[in-house]
Amino acid sequence: MTDNAIEITGLKKTYAATGRSPAKEALKGIDLSIPRGSIFGLLGPNGAGKSTLINVLAGLVVKSAGKVRIWGFDQDVNPRQSRAAIGIMPQEPNLDPFFTPRGSLDVQAGLYGVPKAQRRTEEILDLIGLADKADAYARSLSGGMRRRLLLGKALVHSPQILVLDEPTAGVDIELRNLLWQNVRKLNDAGMTIILTTHYLEEAEAMCDEIAIINHGEMIVRDTTANLLGTLDQKTLVITPDANHPNLPPLPGGITGQRRDNGTLAFTYQSSKTPAGEIIQAVRDAGITIRDVTSEQPDLEDVFLSLTSGR
Repeated sequence: MTDNAIEITGLKKTYAATGRSPAKEALKGIDLSIPRGSIFGLLGPNGAGKSTLINVLAGLVVKSAGKVRIWGFDQDVNPRQSRAAIGIMPQEPNLDPFFTPRGSLDVQAGLYGVPKAQRRTEEILDLIGLADKADAYARSLSGGMRRRLLLGKALVHSPQILVLDEPTAGVDIELRNLLWQNVRKLNDAGMTIILTTHYLEEAEAMCDEIAIINHGEMIVRDTTANLLGTLDQKTLVITPDANHPNLPPLPGGITGQRRDNGTLAFTYQSSKTPAGEIIQAVRDAGITIRDVTSEQPDLEDVFLSLTSGR
C-alpha cells in the first residue's frame, strides 16, 4: 500500500467519431498522484477533460490507455474494490423524485452491498442536515437540499476517497459554508477529498495541492502556496491624505494608476523592487500617506496566466 490515494499513469481517453463529429482526444496521457488524507483541487476551463477524468475514476467511462490505481487497487484487476473505495458527488442531480432522503440512502447502500446492520443512514442524514426532511419526497426538497442529498449518497458505503464535482454550483452562501464544514470534518477523519470547482477562491481556501488540466493535458501540479508564489507581482495601494490628481515619478518596472476612490495603486515585482522604494517616491512627491495596503495575486490570476492562450 502506497501513501497515495490515487495513482494515474499515462491515462488517455479518445471518444470515437459520431456522425459528422470527428474523434475527440479528451485525455492525452495524464500522470497524477493524489496523496492520502489531502484535499486536492482538480481545476481547468470547460472542456479541459476534468469530467472525463472523474468518470474514468468512477468507472463510468472506459479509458483508452493507461493505468489507474484507487486506494491501492488496480482498476483493471480489481474493479469492484477500486469502485468501492471512491464516492462521487456529481455535478448534476440524479435523484428519484419519489424516494425520500432516507429511502435514497438505503437504496444506494444496498447497491453497494452494505448490510443493513452496517448502514449509517441516520448518521449521514444528521451530517448533511436533512434529518428533519428524512421522510419527505425528494421532489419536495429545495435545490440546496438536493445537493446535500447527493453528498449523502456518495458517503453511504464509507469510501476512503470523496470526489466533489462542482459541489457549490448555484447554491447559496449558507449551504456553501455548511458543505465546507462537512468536508473539513470528513477530511479531519482521514478521508481524501478531490474537488473540482469554478469558484477558485474555494480551491485557494480549501486545497492543499492543485492540478490544472487544459485540453486534456496536465499543465501544472503543485501546492497551493507554491502556485500562488509563481506570480511575482504585488500591488501597493496608498490612500493619500488629500486628493492628488497626478501620480509621482516612479522607478522603472512599476506601473501606477489613480483609482476612482482616490487611492493610488502601484503594481510591481516584489523580487526586484522593495515596497519602501515606492513609498519613498510618493513621499518625495509631497504626498502625505494616510494608509497603505497590499494586494496579493490570487488563484484566479495564476489560473488565467497558465490557461490563457493555450
